[in-house]
Amino acid sequence: MSRIFDRLLLFIYSLAVGVLSAALIILATGLVPGKFVAPAWLPTALIVVASILFILSVRFFYVSLRRERTSLHSIDQRTEIGDIRISMETVENIALKAAARVRGMKDLKARIKVNEAGLDITIRAVVDGETSIPAMTEEVQRNVRDYVHEITGIPVSNVSVYVANVIQTQTFKSRVE
Repeated sequence: MSRIFDRLLLFIYSLAVGVLSAALIILATGLVPGKFVAPAWLPTALIVVASILFILSVRFFYVSLRRERTSLHSIDQRTEIGDIRISMETVENIALKAAARVRGMKDLKARIKVNEAGLDITIRAVVDGETSIPAMTEEVQRNVRDYVHEITGIPVSNVSVYVANVIQTQTFKSRVE
């Protein structure tokens, strides 16, 4: 919510400064008739300052309207030896590997979000319907949380499991003639 408010303030500020600097440029160039008693260097200085402010306001206006990236491409960690960058795809694959170890989980997909407390991991799965879904999803949550933390060193704050469907198992009856 605070980002939206900050962007709104930046939008209003850049719009106001842009309009005022454009008006100042118009007045200093003499496009609007009127009597101004000022030294000869003042209109030139006003035009230069107003032009700089106008360019800055256009840049701030663009920043206030620009969409932010919704996801990070990597997670950066600093150690005493140096920096470590782990791609989001790597973390997704590690989470999928941990979830796949649970019997009965099929067609897995993962989504990773980064927050202040650590990683929020969402696993989407299709289950076989032969195992208790609450027990299976709790095992997936534990496996994913522990394995991702063990492998990457990044704390996992939340693991959500979304069961999308149940696989229809085919039952074949023997036919004896």
